[in-house]
Amino acid sequence: MGRARENRVVSAPMVTHLISVDLVPPDAIAAMKLRAAIDELCAEDPTLGVTTGPINEIVLQGMGELHLEIAIDRLKRVKGLDFEVGAPEVAYRESITKTIEWNYTHKKLACPPQYAKVKIRFEPGDPGSGFVFENAATGGAVPMEYVRGVEKGLAAAKETGVLAGFPLIDIKCTLVDGDYHDVDSNVMTFDIAARACFRGAMPKAGPRILEPVMKIEVVTPQEHMGDVIGDLNLRRGQVQSTESRDNAHVIAALVPLANMFGYTATLMQMSRGHAQYTMTFDHYEQIPPNLPDDRGPFAPAAALRW
Repeated sequence: MGRARENRVVSAPMVTHLISVDLVPPDAIAAMKLRAAIDELCAEDPTLGVTTGPINEIVLQGMGELHLEIAIDRLKRVKGLDFEVGAPEVAYRESITKTIEWNYTHKKLACPPQYAKVKIRFEPGDPGSGFVFENAATGGAVPMEYVRGVEKGLAAAKETGVLAGFPLIDIKCTLVDGDYHDVDSNVMTFDIAARACFRGAMPKAGPRILEPVMKIEVVTPQEHMGDVIGDLNLRRGQVQSTESRDNAHVIAALVPLANMFGYTATLMQMSRGHAQYTMTFDHYEQIPPNLPDDRGPFAPAAALRW
C-alpha cells in the first residue's frame, strides 16, 4: 500500500545577515565582556547576529557595512570595549542548476551492523524557497521514523556547499526510494546515508555560487546624477528607474552587496555631501562566471574604518 507524500519547507528563513566581520579582543576576559555587549545589541536589533569564531574571536553579522559600522561604534565608543576589527565578508550562498537522482547505500559491518539505502532526487527549488524536503517513497520502502533521519541528514548536509563551503538554498530534495533492515537500520543510519548521498550528488547537479543583490535608492541633486549612475554601473549595478522628487532626483538600482563597500564615503565625495541613499536586500542571484579577479566574490574587501 502506498504511503502518502509529505512535503514541507524545512528552512526558508528571512534573510537578515548578509555581511559579517571578525572582532578580536585582546584576551579571554575582554572576549566575555564583548560577547555580553553584543548579545545586548542583538536583543535590541534582531537584524544583528553573532557567532563564535576561533579562540577569543567573535563574528558580528548584519545587513550591510553601515549597519555594522554603527554597531561597532557603539561597542567601542559607548561601551568602551577594546578589540580589533577584521575585513568584512559577504554571506554568499550556493544552489544547483540541474536535477539529478542519486543512490547511496550505507553498509557497515560494525558491532552492531549498520544498513540504510536511499535514492534521492535533487532539483533546483523556487527562488526564496530555502530547503524543501518531500517523501515520495512508496510501499513502505523506508519507514516513516527513518524518513525523519533522511530529512535530518539532508538539512545538516546543505549547510556546507561543494564549491566554497557556503550553505545551499533554494533546493528541493525528494526521497524516491530506499531499503532498510529490521535489525541493522535506524534513524542514525539513514541520517548518515542521506548526508553521503547529498555529498555524492551535488558536484553533478550544476552547483553555482549566489551573491546577495541589494536594492539601492539614491536621492541626489540633478548636477550629480551622471556621476552617481556612472559609479553604480562600475559597481555592476543595474539602474531600474530615475524620477524627480521635489528638488532632487531619485535613482533606483540593483547592486551586488560585494560591490557596495565604501559607498557611503564615495557618494559623499561625489555629491559634496548633498546626496543620500538607502539600501535593502532584494534577492540572491548567480555570480557572473567571468568576473575579473579583482571584482570577484572572494577578492579581499577593504577593512571597515575606525
